[in-house]
Parts: sequence; C-alpha cells; structure tokens
Amino acid sequence: MADPTIVLTPYVQAAMAAAFGPQWREADPVIRPANKRQTSADLQVNAAMAAGKRIGRPPREVAQGVIDHLAADDVVAKAEVAGPGFINVTLRDDWIARAATEQLADERLGMPRPEHERIVIDYSSPNAAKEMHVAHLRTTVVGDSLARTLEALGHTVIRQNHLGDWGTAFGMLIEHLLEVGEDSTDARLLKTDPNTFYRAARTKFDTADKAEPAGSAGDFAVRSRARVATLQSGEQESMRLWGEILDLTKGYLNRVYRELDITLTDDDIVGESSYNDMLPGICDDLEAKGIATMSDGALCIFLDGYIGRDDKPVPLIIRKSDGGYGYATTDIATIKQSSLDLKANRALYVVGAPQNLHFRMCWDAADKAGWIQGTEPIHVQIGNVVGADGKILKTRSGDLVSLQSLVDAALQKATEVVGQSRGDLDEQVRATIAQQVGIGAIKYADLSVSHDSGYSFDLERMLALQGNTGPYLQYAAARIRSILGRADVVDPSGPITLTEPAERALALRLLDFGDVVGQVGETLEPHRLCAYLFDLAQTFTTFYDQCPVLKAEDAEVRDSRLALCTLTRKVLVRGLGLLGIQAPDQM
Repeated sequence: MADPTIVLTPYVQAAMAAAFGPQWREADPVIRPANKRQTSADLQVNAAMAAGKRIGRPPREVAQGVIDHLAADDVVAKAEVAGPGFINVTLRDDWIARAATEQLADERLGMPRPEHERIVIDYSSPNAAKEMHVAHLRTTVVGDSLARTLEALGHTVIRQNHLGDWGTAFGMLIEHLLEVGEDSTDARLLKTDPNTFYRAARTKFDTADKAEPAGSAGDFAVRSRARVATLQSGEQESMRLWGEILDLTKGYLNRVYRELDITLTDDDIVGESSYNDMLPGICDDLEAKGIATMSDGALCIFLDGYIGRDDKPVPLIIRKSDGGYGYATTDIATIKQSSLDLKANRALYVVGAPQNLHFRMCWDAADKAGWIQGTEPIHVQIGNVVGADGKILKTRSGDLVSLQSLVDAALQKATEVVGQSRGDLDEQVRATIAQQVGIGAIKYADLSVSHDSGYSFDLERMLALQGNTGPYLQYAAARIRSILGRADVVDPSGPITLTEPAERALALRLLDFGDVVGQVGETLEPHRLCAYLFDLAQTFTTFYDQCPVLKAEDAEVRDSRLALCTLTRKVLVRGLGLLGIQAPDQM
C-alpha cells in the first residue's frame, strides 16, 4: 500500500508505544495532510493533542517524545513539533518516487481492500408507467457511483431498483390499456413516452364520474377500482396485463439507463409488488408484539421521540383504514429482508432528503421488532436539482421537468461544442465524444457537490473546459493520452525519479488516490473523489508547465516524467470510471 498515511501509521504507533507504554500501540495517530498555507511539510500528526490529557503532560512535550522514538528514516526526511503540539512530517523524496513507481505497477492503483461487506443499495426507484423526472437524476447518478466505488473496494454490492409497480394507479392503467388495445400505438407509448399514456389514463379516471353515471358499465373509474381488487387478489388476467405494462416500462427504463451509462438491469428491479405477500404478516407480527395498535380504524405505530408540531405523537401508519398498505409497510419489509435474508452489513437508501423522518421511523419500528440484526441502515440524503432562479425545475404545467429533456439538452449542447472545436473529426467520432462529454457533464455536476445539497442545472457551466467540470477532467485525460502518443512509448513503467518540486507534488498527490477512494466507501460522499480528481488535474497542469516531458534534458528524466504522465492518466480514468464517467481518447 503506497498511501503515505497508511505507511506512516505503524511507525507513529510504535513510537508512541516506545515513549508512553504498550497501551498506545493501537492508538490512532490522527495523521492528516498538512496545511500547505502554514507549512511546507507533507503530513501532520495530531495524536499528541488528545494524548497529552491522558498522559498528563503538555502536548508539545508528548509530540517531542513521539519524534524522539520515531524510527522511520526510510520514509521520513524530517519531523518537527509545530504549534500547540502538532507534528509536521516531511517525507523522503526517494520514498515518494518508489511508492509512485509501485502504484504505477499496481492494477488497483493503490486502492485499499477494506474488510469485506455485503451492501444493499436502493437507488433510482422510479414509478412504472411514468416518465423519470429531474428528481430521479440525483438518486440514479449518486447511487450508481456508490455501487461502482464499493464494488471496486471489494465489497459485495446488491443493487435494488425499488420500482413503484403496485397500488391503485395500476387499476386505471390496466383499464386504459384494454381500451386502447394492447398492440396499439398508444400502448407502445409506455416504452417511448410513458407520461403521455399515464396522463391519458389519469384524465379518463378523473373525469369518468362526471361523464357517465356512477356504477354504470361504462364508468371507467368504477372499473379501475374494481380492477385494483382483482389485481391484488392475484387474478390471472389482471396479472398478465400488469406484467405487460411492466415489460413496456422496463424497455423505457433500459433506454434511459443505457443513455446515462447506469449499471442497473432488469435483474435489479425489486418492485413494491415483490413485498405484497409479506405485508399482512408484517402487520400481524407488529400488532402481536404490541408495537402496532389500532387508531381511528388504521393500524399505527407510535414511537418514542417522534412528536409533531401539535405536541402529539406522530403515527407511522402500516395499514390504512380501508385495509390497504402504504410506503411504511413496504419499507419495513425492505429493511427486514435486507437484514435477515440478505445479511447486509449496510443497507443504503439513496433517496430524497425529505424522506429522512419516514425512514428513521420505519427503521426504529423494524429494530424494535428485532428485524434489524447486524445491519446498519443509512439514508444517503439527496438534495434537489434547481434552475438558475434557485427553484425546483418544473414545466409550465407544474410538473417536474423530465429527466430525458435534461439529457437531450445536454447532448445537444455538447454536440454544438464538439462540432465547433473539432470540426476536423469524422461525424461519428464527434457524436461519440459529444455523448461522452454531455453525459459526463451532467453526472459530474451532480456528483461534485455534496449529495444532500442542491445544485443549479446550468449547461454552460457544466460543459465548460475550464473550472471544476467533467469536461475539464475528460480533457486532462485526453491531453495526457496525446502526450504519450507523441512520445511513441508503449506503457512507460519508470522508474519514477523526482528532481523538481512540481514532480514531487504530482507524485505525492497521486499517492492519495487510494485513501480518497477508501474515504468515499466509508462516508458515501462521491464529491470527495471529484474534488481530488480536480486537484490532481490542476497539479498535473503545473507539472507539465514547469517540467518538460518530451523535451526533457536526458532519457532517464524523460522516461520518469512519461511514467508520471501515465500514472496520472490511469488515476484520472479510473477515478472518472468510479463516478460512472467515460474518458474520451480525444477531445
């Protein structure tokens, strides 16, 4: 492992044990990157600040004791006490060079192998027979990046696309399908324009009572409600029609996922319907355990600590007064299955931030019932995508803007940008690059901000080749590929040597890659990786400006710098891949 923090940790632990006793051998030395505004050192050891209180000595004295016993001459060039008790550490140039050379030869590029976990990730989660809208963008993109990253770290990832495929809406959808004909052009809209099909059914349902006498044979609303009952009872013909709607919906979803390069497949769909048979037993068990009680005809759970604005307990309704089940019942069944059946170590729900109270109540109820064992449920809270005015993106009719319209706008703009800058390329090549750049721009804009924060959908900024954008990083990777192509060297392997400050800075930043990916796996925050890649690209630019590569003074220096270029490109491409972003060969 080439990560400086991990390499230095056992040295500092051994020094603390030698100075203050064996009980300190496993202590966290609290090693962080040094603040470059205050020091030229590479790392900062902060353990003495907290240890001073326990040892009963001033932190600076504790820090000096650690330095006096630090036997790390093969790694550390200098260690000195700073401030109230920090230890500033400067690494040896030759160690950094060797570590970077080893990283270049490592197919994992220094990514760690943490203790293996089984991790369920619930993300995307659109509704069947309805078009995906802007709110689905973030949960889809963030969830997919987390799935890619956790798999790269060696975890077993179980993707779940919690498709809304059950409930009262399906009665009207089935009846509308029967009226327009299963082989009609209107029916095919479920695959190409599901919103149009859904709206036609909804309009017919909403106006049916006014158009015809209630209860008449032609009353669409009455037939739709009756169809819900036959569907929930498992009646064969209703189930067949329901399956047909789902199959057409899957065609639409797969088209969107392919265009966005999302790893979800039909095998990952776990619809609400899949839990239907579990729900009566869930309610019966919760009631038998005294966790759920009847209230105004509904079966509810009242949990300690959940009080509404009226100072009354907030109910978690698991069976409505009409006998139907809501999201709470399904979500309790979901965490029960993830924990007891799938044996997940973590269960991630990549869902909008407003659902946090709902999830906490569901999990507390499930935990009280004994259905969460060895599983940590985590709500990866997703913020909103807003327009330039700071408001949630909606159409004039008040609907949320469709996801497809955002993708189409990005691809159109990317096509214009690539066409203007690379008119020399073949049309098909330009189209491929525009696809990669447009989708990359959308994803990076989403992932580069904290997932629980909102961000403004601004195509001009997203597609800029300057600043913290996806195209800037894609261009950096393509630029390095061009440099290596002009060098006419196949896969330079070094060894890497460091003679200039800019070389050293680049090599040291490259060594941080594994630690950053490991942090994303722990914190579930992809924006950390985005920030790292952006800083790496900037560090490379400084290196390339200050250190001639193709015109280096001698062959050894040239080979070393080509190896640094190669390693930088590999890290950029791998890092972008973990974000779900492709790196074009040319731009």
